[in-house]
Amino acid sequence: LIDMCAKRGSIEHAQQVFDKTHKHDVVVWNALIAGYSQHGHVKEVLKLFWQMQCDGLEPNDVTFASILNACANLVVIEQGKQIHAEIINYGFDSDVFVGSALIDMYAKCGSIYLAYQVFNKMPKQDVVMWNVMITGYAHYGYDKEALKLFWQ
Repeated sequence: LIDMCAKRGSIEHAQQVFDKTHKHDVVVWNALIAGYSQHGHVKEVLKLFWQMQCDGLEPNDVTFASILNACANLVVIEQGKQIHAEIINYGFDSDVFVGSALIDMYAKCGSIYLAYQVFNKMPKQDVVMWNVMITGYAHYGYDKEALKLFWQ
């Protein structure tokens, strides 16, 4: 219900449903975090992230991807770097799903070097990750690097 409300544009209603829910597991938290992320509320996303941890729940790959998406869309690299540190702390730094979101966040924030560092350190790269890195290079005019990655 939280997810549906958020996707329909009623983040306030999603928050009300969350507040009335008695048991907040990671899925419920992720639904609310993703909802705020989709609507560009980075401060609220980060607040919910910290609050979730204070309530004793550990974030998962979906949590981190939602937070990174918010940081990427609003080009707030400092907050993205803080979340990157948390990703390392929780051991998600080699997760392909989270890695793709990190690369996307760094690329959209204009830090192609950091995006490539994440890409290069990943033990396994999937098609999404390759596309995100190539798109990041191309977007900022690094045509040779984009083509080099494409042909790899």
